[in-house]
Amino acid sequence: MRHQCRVPRLGRPADQRKALLRSLATELIRNGQIKTTKARAKAVRSQVDRMITLAKDGSLSARRRALSYLYDKTLVKALFDEVGDRYSDRDGGYTRVVRTIRRRGDNAEMAIIELVD
Repeated sequence: MRHQCRVPRLGRPADQRKALLRSLATELIRNGQIKTTKARAKAVRSQVDRMITLAKDGSLSARRRALSYLYDKTLVKALFDEVGDRYSDRDGGYTRVVRTIRRRGDNAEMAIIELVD
């Protein structure tokens, strides 16, 4: 039973799930928006919000924590440089999940997750 267990499993073992969320978060921060399934979009939303909160903090320890999670070092530098003025007035909710049409092959619910301006 999964009572009170809030981890989205996504049908994968823990190591594959962590790698999937890391890669989705990296691509979302790099491109600004990605198209994926609704469950994956909801799962990656909290990770991206956490990275943006670290970037707003701007300390050395926050930068090291972001470097340990995201795959691209230059992306972390760009994130820490630009996010301060972009999200300075926001206290959270840096991403938006918009549902789209279902995928043709397996009828999975699809969504676009994007960074809010």
